[in-house]
Amino acid sequence: MKKISIFSLSLLLIIFSCKPAKERLPAADRPTGLITQQAMVVSAHPLASEAGKQILARGGNAIDAAIATQFALAVVFPYAGNIGGGGFMVIRQADGTTATLDFREKAPLAAHRDMYLDKKGEVIENLSTLGHLAVGVPGSVDGMVRAHKKYGTLPWADLLAPAIELAAKGFPLTEREAAGLNNRAEIFAKTNTVVPRQFIKEWQAGDTLVQTELAATLQRISEQGRDGFYKGETARLLLEEMQRGGGIITQEDLDAYEAKWRAALTGNYRGYKIITMPPPSSGGIALLQLLAMVEPYALAEIGHNTADYAHLLVEAERRAYADRAEYLGDMDYYNVPVKQLLDRSYLLERMQSFDPQHATPSDSISHGRIMVESEQTTHFSIVDTQGNAVAVTTTLNGAFGSKVVVGGAGFFLNNEMDDFSIKPGFPNMFGLIGGEANAIEPGKRMLSSMTPTIVEKNGKLFFVTGTPGGATIITSVFQSVLNVIDFGMGAQEAVNAKRFHHQWKPDMIMMETGTFDEATQAELKARGHKLFDRGKIGRVDAILVLPDSTLEGGADPRGDDAAAGF
Repeated sequence: MKKISIFSLSLLLIIFSCKPAKERLPAADRPTGLITQQAMVVSAHPLASEAGKQILARGGNAIDAAIATQFALAVVFPYAGNIGGGGFMVIRQADGTTATLDFREKAPLAAHRDMYLDKKGEVIENLSTLGHLAVGVPGSVDGMVRAHKKYGTLPWADLLAPAIELAAKGFPLTEREAAGLNNRAEIFAKTNTVVPRQFIKEWQAGDTLVQTELAATLQRISEQGRDGFYKGETARLLLEEMQRGGGIITQEDLDAYEAKWRAALTGNYRGYKIITMPPPSSGGIALLQLLAMVEPYALAEIGHNTADYAHLLVEAERRAYADRAEYLGDMDYYNVPVKQLLDRSYLLERMQSFDPQHATPSDSISHGRIMVESEQTTHFSIVDTQGNAVAVTTTLNGAFGSKVVVGGAGFFLNNEMDDFSIKPGFPNMFGLIGGEANAIEPGKRMLSSMTPTIVEKNGKLFFVTGTPGGATIITSVFQSVLNVIDFGMGAQEAVNAKRFHHQWKPDMIMMETGTFDEATQAELKARGHKLFDRGKIGRVDAILVLPDSTLEGGADPRGDDAAAGF
């Protein structure tokens, strides 16, 4: 395959720069988030952000605050916050050292590759998304325990105290939360063997949600650590729930679960260092691929959310998501060709077929040729007084996960098994295609789109970002990074900016309402793109280190997200 020549690349840049870029808002009109001097937490709920802030104010570090925020979200944001799910943590310490923690769920030991297929080999509707058989072995509690053991400074019980109080005394529901519970009352009642009546009533904004069973579960975790979840009373209740509902998680699964420390995946973009998550996150590799594929182009001159800009990003996204479907899975089970996928010459080759005036049909794009040796999630970003930073994305997968609440224990279980390739080539609930690399195997971690990311500038902390959004996570994080680096946006402006998404298949640009004006939409359609207005995309929560070393929080207005700090 031919390399892209300097002449060809220059020609593309000329073509892409021939139209005027969209003008940005005057500086005085640009949105600005909370500015603090020393430390900050940005999460999906103001009470969770406040819990993390209070830990920081007491002298805890970013990891302490992350643990407190995680458990608080399990109480105040049951939509995605959890102890019955899993996630990823990316850490950058003040001295520049990095680490990542993989507390992604695992397939139960009794799982097998065809467990969601009928006798004809066809996918059984809802079996991998709804109910007890959809549940992977939870990793959140083990992950928080391991994070505390390695990095924590405050006592473990102190970090759970805010969540226990919120569960026991209750908290006022926001309008979004009340609507979310009301909209799912019927499915909660149908799915659960023990009806979770604490969640089922005619809720209104301001009503108090009390979760006494969850408070008791959190108290056991506070007193017993890991054993408070994976053994004893909580484990008994979880396993009884599995038996009643036909699930396959056993005590052996709970005993065997271990979160795993992994080396961070790093790359460079325009002189900035990108620190992100390795597999089983697909997000880190895809993010670095996308950044490398667009780096040759002068994005600021092309203009934010212009037709040329959208066309370029979409064409890169097609190629990255095609690679995702073929090559990415749990590195402990599959030899993911990380080095080859991130090779600059390979990525230039992937863009060789890019036509600046015409969309490339996704059916004509497959994965690249190399030599081989998961929408309802939540994210939070934290920076402490010492300059340590943590980015955590955690999930139940779908909204309220499998919709199963553990009877007597009060927490929702995930439906992460749907993030496996339940049948090669069959799309999951987010429309993502998978292959053999992500086939179901006992004890294997399912592939994820979660992309917690930290950015350095000149060796110093610059940006902490991440988002929920299923398949759109990768492209939302991608655009947040471009917004601050290429377009010089502040944190809140970068988070507020309208987003769009393409994932190879289905072959369409999904866009937020108002992302493109009529002329831009017409131009994209003329190039062969199909457009789909899907309302809102993602809920990015970010922290930007400003030139004077103060912190700006970007809390996404698409949700109840909030920044807190001092």
